[in-house]
Amino acid sequence: MHNKIGSNFTFPHKSPYTEAVMAKMCPKAGACGGCALNGIKYSKQLERKQALVEDLLLPFGPVASILGMSEPFFYRNKVQSVFGYDKKGEIVSGIYREGTHKLIPVRDCMIEDQEADAVLATIRDLVKSFSIPPYDEDSHTGAIRHVLIRRAVATDQTLVVLVSGSPMFRPKDAFVREIVRRHPSVKTVLLHINNQDTSMVLSDGPIRTLYGEGFIQDNLCNLSFRISARSFYQVNATQAAKLYTIAMRMARFKGNENVIDAYCGTGTIGLIASSWGAGHVTGIELNPDAVEDAVFNASLNNLQNVSFICADASVEMKKMAKEGAKVDVVFLDPPRSGSDERFLASLIRLAPKTVIYISCNPETLARDLRYITKMGPYKMVGAQPVDMFPQTSHIESCVLLERTS
Repeated sequence: MHNKIGSNFTFPHKSPYTEAVMAKMCPKAGACGGCALNGIKYSKQLERKQALVEDLLLPFGPVASILGMSEPFFYRNKVQSVFGYDKKGEIVSGIYREGTHKLIPVRDCMIEDQEADAVLATIRDLVKSFSIPPYDEDSHTGAIRHVLIRRAVATDQTLVVLVSGSPMFRPKDAFVREIVRRHPSVKTVLLHINNQDTSMVLSDGPIRTLYGEGFIQDNLCNLSFRISARSFYQVNATQAAKLYTIAMRMARFKGNENVIDAYCGTGTIGLIASSWGAGHVTGIELNPDAVEDAVFNASLNNLQNVSFICADASVEMKKMAKEGAKVDVVFLDPPRSGSDERFLASLIRLAPKTVIYISCNPETLARDLRYITKMGPYKMVGAQPVDMFPQTSHIESCVLLERTS
């Protein structure tokens, strides 16, 4: 396998995980369905994922060894929990069994951040002691529906969102004070009313601040990022740092590049590229709330060589190509469904020298690579899989494509 890329980037050959990490079986694994690989030795999990990525991507170019974790547990910095009653009428929290609305009570999750789980346990106790009834989706009665917890591990800050199904619900000040007293890491507590018939935790409605500033702040790749209730932020910060470092090395910035960060969200990739020495970075994102966060994060880090556009990336890139814009590097990090042909056609028409495709779905990644390499003058130089989601079947990959003419 040829693992070198260009003159100053080399894929890692070995995955830095501990061989001694054995399988740990979660008693809820079969019921909740969240960890399809739980109970399998971690080295075997990585072998499975490596084989899948190679099967899909080797036809396009070399695939490096997957980057795993030294401790592949308790990594999720975003925890969502449903509240309801068990068969005995006791208030419980947990998740719906996959594909159903059957509530599976969960007390300790093996992939969720342990401080987040401890905060959730406190809220569960307080809900009982304050006699707050869980929301019933069928009768539309009750109050507490979900709790969303987000953790900034590097700064030890926690954000809590109480989601109620009743617009009449307002937690007592003592309820909020007790959460903060027991957990000093909790820097903000929010309230959101979601009485819609939906499986989404957060609806489009407003989010009210009960305590703190309404957001927390984390550090990633030597930058600071604001995390709010709706912000997109990688759920595994340890592996995200590896993934983004690989992406930046692939870009091989010299200081004069025009860079586009498509699907930029809150600007994480574009801001890191800016700090790594790109000439100028333009982030393109359709969600106005995400763009607002991206602009704030650029100011927070005092980065001047980056700007953000609230627009459809396909339309904006097509417009840039028509105007003869010179773009050297395009980063794209689409959702699991991948990119559509409209976007890929605009990418090919824009004709950047380098394309760095970050994907959380190797199947749609392979589909899009087939289109890019067939319809455009591009070849895949190499792919780096990263195990962003240990114990699950999901795989993140970072792919470098270069224009051949």
